[in-house]
Amino acid sequence: MATGKDRQKQLAREHYERQMQRRVEREQKAKRTAIIGSTVGVVIVVGGIVAAVALLGGNDPATEAAASPSATPADTTATTAPPATGPKPYNAATGTCDYAKDTGGGQVKDVGTPPAKVKTEPATKTMTLKTNQGDIVVELNNAKAPCTTNSLEFLAKKNYYKGSKCHRLGSDKFPMLQCGDPTAKADGKSQDGSGGPGYVMAEENLQGAQYKRGVMAMAKTQAPGSTGSQFFLVYGDIGLTPDYTPVGTITKGLDILDKVNKAGVIGDAGDGTGAPKQSVEIKDVTIAGKS
Repeated sequence: MATGKDRQKQLAREHYERQMQRRVEREQKAKRTAIIGSTVGVVIVVGGIVAAVALLGGNDPATEAAASPSATPADTTATTAPPATGPKPYNAATGTCDYAKDTGGGQVKDVGTPPAKVKTEPATKTMTLKTNQGDIVVELNNAKAPCTTNSLEFLAKKNYYKGSKCHRLGSDKFPMLQCGDPTAKADGKSQDGSGGPGYVMAEENLQGAQYKRGVMAMAKTQAPGSTGSQFFLVYGDIGLTPDYTPVGTITKGLDILDKVNKAGVIGDAGDGTGAPKQSVEIKDVTIAGKS
């Protein structure tokens, strides 16, 4: 028979386990919000990633950004099924993409809409982000994310990203830097994360998607088919659900992200994310095909 002392130990252990469970749930929720919120302005990538804005979306007042720190791979299963409404995924039979008008609100920098006709060759393209901190180079997966790659290339040619500032930095628990809002001030005071190009597209390359160190993925709102211009660069490992288009792999510049991370954030949004103290401004973006 258990003694009173044994019972006290059991109750204490159960109390501790409940506390730990709540802590895990809070951390997961914070991550998700980070990415989503970023875009929202907003709410988040990335996260708030952060999540609210877009971590893991960025173009809509409620985009997730980057990444939603609280979302974990166990929360949902990967899917490539097209949403019931909204932009349609890449049509391999016709070689076309669907870029739909963004009706979610937010600030728009209108430079037009990408051409619908795309090619999946070459299989990879090289994107170079020239920043005030140095070059960040990404190998884009044109074969698996042709509509996203096409959009990035279109925006780059229109100088859409020129002069924009990366507005959301995560932490060691939510290691990502969110960029791509052309209206962001990244001063720790402004409601950054709501800027976009005025169009959205379907998510791509989601099957088995993981957000490990070196991944570049697109931010979005919680709604499917809400990917716009915002993206997040991952310098650690983030346990996000496979909802954000992994468009490429960083081949140069991770040391820049590490340096920016080390400097910390301005005006913590309450989830460990905020504008980076070490400002990252995109001077120019170029994209070239690989032979």
